Amino acid sequence: MTEKTPNPVAAPTAPAAAIAVELRDVRMAFGGKVVHDDVNLSVREGEIMTLVGGSGQGKTVLLKEIIGLLRPDSGRIFVHGREVTAMRSLDLQSVRREVAMVFQGSALFDSMTVADNVAYGVLERFPDMPEEQWMKIVADKLGLVGLPGTESLMPAELSGGMKKRVALARALALDPKIILYDEPTTGLDPANVRRISALIARTREAFGVTSIMVTHDLLAVEAITDRLAMLDRGRIIAVGTWKEMEASPLPRVGQFLAGEVES
Repeated sequence: MTEKTPNPVAAPTAPAAAIAVELRDVRMAFGGKVVHDDVNLSVREGEIMTLVGGSGQGKTVLLKEIIGLLRPDSGRIFVHGREVTAMRSLDLQSVRREVAMVFQGSALFDSMTVADNVAYGVLERFPDMPEEQWMKIVADKLGLVGLPGTESLMPAELSGGMKKRVALARALALDPKIILYDEPTTGLDPANVRRISALIARTREAFGVTSIMVTHDLLAVEAITDRLAMLDRGRIIAVGTWKEMEASPLPRVGQFLAGEVES
């Protein structure tokens, strides 16, 4: 009598990560120049995704499309399952409560103190918030980015690295679920590059935020990113971890990582 082999028990499958941001067939052109041509990308909840590629490939444009500052000519963009590209301007406010953007150059208001800059978005949303309450938010966020006690300073009194950290504090003040970073380490010395990169990673660890970063700084990318997506000639040509990108058979990917493509 042949002994029956028991049916194997399938190992439990880990649940797939939820998608925070998704772009489907996004196309964008300015004055006949195609910037995006059928761009497709999914960003997982809680990951740090870095957009890389040569100059003029539309990386910053892509960030602005995600937050609704620019509308693509065609295609669809979803943020936490809601289609941004189908929303009216008024409806976009609900998305912008969840998505903060740290602009290249920090974009601080020169005539405002550090405290007023950090509180700007909070007071725009809650104009009747008592001063004691919003000042506590300011102090908490400045402490998180390593700038306690700088509330009364003006932007002109800050170094480049400090301005970047104040801009991050302003983004964090809104308790976003997603943060978009446009060249967060541009123009900084290596020590400040490491400091800002560590802050981006720490923000994800502390708050679970999804981060999408545009940068040409490969040192920052390798240190903190989960995955990279490379834009080239209007399309995403490769997506993967740093090691996967290093092993890519695509010549353009290898050339970029080797510094042979102008960033």
